[in-house]
Amino acid sequence: MNQSLINFDPFSKVGLPRRFADVDDFFRGFQLAPIFKEVDADLRIKIDVSETDQAYSVKAEIPGLKKEDIKVDIDGNQVAITAEKKRQIDDKEGATILRSESYYGQIYRNFTLASDIDEENVIAKYQDGILDLKLPKKPGKIGKNIVVT
Repeated sequence: MNQSLINFDPFSKVGLPRRFADVDDFFRGFQLAPIFKEVDADLRIKIDVSETDQAYSVKAEIPGLKKEDIKVDIDGNQVAITAEKKRQIDDKEGATILRSESYYGQIYRNFTLASDIDEENVIAKYQDGILDLKLPKKPGKIGKNIVVT
């Protein structure tokens, strides 16, 4: 018995009521993305954050870029990571591009930490698609645990 698995896309036109199946065609001429298009979650910068008493450690997955294309901004306890991938066009004589799924454009990730960051001592390294940030905490801003009675 030969069985095969089929990936089901709930947002495909198959299985949608007729009135929703044509929504994609309606928006075709606009710059707006239709509501039933796939959302590419891979375009988000994925991060892992850990903490010690002295610092935060952030590892951000940003594959396929040069370190010059990555920017980190710190304002108090807020961290912003921005990366831009430029489109590379290979002009080969007589070649026609049949499909291009490569992403180009700007991606970013903002997050807030519990303590302010000592911007002067931040260490940022980028290797093998991973941005590694060491974010030391500013001294003197230690939180206090409050006991609720």
